[in-house]
Order: sequence, then C-alpha cells, then structure tokens
Amino acid sequence: MKIPGLRVNGVERQVPAEPNTPLLYVLRNDLGLKGARFGCGEGHCGACTVLLDGRAVQSCDVPLWSAEGHDITTIEGIGDGTALHPVQQAFIDHQAAQCGYCSNGIVMAAVALLDRVPDPTDDEIRAALDRNLCRCGAHARVLRAIRSAATAMARSRTT
Repeated sequence: MKIPGLRVNGVERQVPAEPNTPLLYVLRNDLGLKGARFGCGEGHCGACTVLLDGRAVQSCDVPLWSAEGHDITTIEGIGDGTALHPVQQAFIDHQAAQCGYCSNGIVMAAVALLDRVPDPTDDEIRAALDRNLCRCGAHARVLRAIRSAATAMARSRTT
C-alpha cells in the first residue's frame, strides 16, 4: 500500500508502507534519511525527533497514517542547502555534541523551540529538551549553543 500526501523536507513522497508503520522506519528505510535515529523505539529518548508541522515529535511513535498531509522536517531539511541551520552551527561552535547519537534529536527540538520562542530562558530550553535523553554530560554546552543560535537567529531577522 502506498501512502500519498507524505511531505518530507518540502517534497511530496509516496512510500510503499502500511499505515501503522512508524514514521521513523519510513524516513530511514524507505527515504534514506538517516538523521532521525532509532533509540528506544517507544518515544522516550528523543533520538528520532523530527518536526511535524513545526512541532517536535518522536518519529518512532508516529504512525504513518497520522503524518499524511502534514509537513515533516528532518535534520536533513533544516539547512538551506548552502549553510547549516544556526542551531547546527552553534552545536559545532560550542562543541555541544560528544558521542553525537542524540544530537540530531536535540537539534530538532531546539529548532522547534526557537521557531516558537525566539529568546527562550534556560528553563524554557530545558523544558523543550525534556524528552531528549543524553548521557554524555554536554548539557551546559547544549544550553550555550541554543542561546547562541537564538542570538544569531535574532540578528538575521533584523538584517
């Protein structure tokens, strides 16, 4: 069965999958988008976070049928093709990733937050990342990176 109306990173896609297939499996296996990672498979760790209509969701917990007709953005779709997204750049600049397994999910949650709250407090950042688990100990650098990205994004809006 093909699911019509799946819009991923701005491109309409049809995939041969059952409606209850987790979105994560379709992104990785059918569309070759490996940025969303399999972690727990139960929507608890955040490694598979993508944006669904701009909202951060755990794609392992989203059945394909519920994504139909919505805008899905993966980490592969947040840059402009010539430059990294400001959050991605800030993660590099602040060395906010250690092992890197959870980083893509954290970046996506941060992008959703900054699109919604351009100048978040540390508490708002922590709350937005609550569903993203990281055991590397890079939390302080992650906070600095997200604050830095917020500043960079604010500057680009005024120029």
